[in-house]
Amino acid sequence: MKKRLLFVVSLIVVLTMVLTACAKTPVATEAPVAEVPVVEEPVATEAPAVEEPVAMNPGLQMEQATVAMQFWSDDEFAKEKALMSAEPLNPDAPIYLQYLEDNSTDISKYPQYADFATKAPPYNICFSNAGVNNPWRVVGYINMREQVEELRTAGLVKNFYHLDAAGDDAKQIADIQDIINTPDKCDILIVASNTSEALTPIVEQACAVMPVVQFDRYAQTDCPVVSLRSIGGYAFGISGAQFIVDNLPEGGNVLAFRILPGVDVLEQRWGAARKIFEENPQFNIIGVEFVAYDSFKASTVVSDYLAKFGTIDAVWMDAGGTAVTILEAFKDNGADYPKVMVGEDQQDYLQYWKDNDLTAIAPVFATFQWRSAVLAAVMFLQGETVQHRWYLPQPDITAENLDTYLNPVMPPLHYAMCGCADMVNYPDSWATPDINKYKDVLE
Repeated sequence: MKKRLLFVVSLIVVLTMVLTACAKTPVATEAPVAEVPVVEEPVATEAPAVEEPVAMNPGLQMEQATVAMQFWSDDEFAKEKALMSAEPLNPDAPIYLQYLEDNSTDISKYPQYADFATKAPPYNICFSNAGVNNPWRVVGYINMREQVEELRTAGLVKNFYHLDAAGDDAKQIADIQDIINTPDKCDILIVASNTSEALTPIVEQACAVMPVVQFDRYAQTDCPVVSLRSIGGYAFGISGAQFIVDNLPEGGNVLAFRILPGVDVLEQRWGAARKIFEENPQFNIIGVEFVAYDSFKASTVVSDYLAKFGTIDAVWMDAGGTAVTILEAFKDNGADYPKVMVGEDQQDYLQYWKDNDLTAIAPVFATFQWRSAVLAAVMFLQGETVQHRWYLPQPDITAENLDTYLNPVMPPLHYAMCGCADMVNYPDSWATPDINKYKDVLE
């Protein structure tokens, strides 16, 4: 009973405490703030990646697009451009003896060579050659050696010493030094420099002791009695680049191929082309690549640039030895041929152009100049008039005259503008080329 009573009393106490707590006055508080709808801000993220536009003319920013300015002359560019439309001053002469400008000279103008003027034929000629290391040089060398054989038959040449530098400056310098050190060996020296600057000092040393004729690639000196070649590198570069401009007025992507740096005529080819492209902003020069005569490398370059840029509208080349490889690379990649193609005058390119109806041109650095150099050397020793700066004609091969230069008898890498059809062993010596069959020294 007592326990029950105690439970009831405890319950009453607890209820009293609860009621007292509930009866207390509420503590004053700040008025509730009106609820403002919350607008969720987007979660901060990195800005979406925007693909950078490809720079216009990225190729011209490349190191290999640089023109070696020691080989550049605005005056010579203008002169060669003018000579491209000039007529020969001796039109009745064969093309390999024609000249476009008269700056005649002869051995009597060089008293330092008086002893050479008294020599009678047959003459001994030394030839310091940059190399026979590409198809153009092979054809040119055959032109030269066949001309030597004809001069031997005429009693004008005896020994012809060919010193092949094999593309090595140091070897070529040593070869010429040996000639200088053997003064009775040669009556005249012919030089085609491997690279221009490196050969200049030794060529000038040679000029001090004997007459020198230079052709093809020049040393940077005016001391040779004759400096001879078809118009030159500026003209070659102008022909190809201007053809692209004229035949692709809407512009487009241009890929340029070079073979090697440091050679005057090659630097001038690219320098002239670059000048024309820069004057025509509708063109995007997407790349400038050195490939030498390496077909694999040339093909890889085409594949890489097609993958990067999608289209290549025109191809410019400073030497055309890999032209067909380049065109085949377009085909292998499932791409259209370039709208405009610049190659050179080798047979495989001319035939490919014809077979595929390309819009194309073949600027020419004529291989006939190799025989011209030998003829000029003999003429000089005989006291005949020669040209100190001898500009030979440099016609292009175009769609209008393409059929004239296609010759199925010739091998693929024969250069059509050889000026060799009037030679005794034509076409056999060119149809089956053998550069090792010639003898330097006669018994």
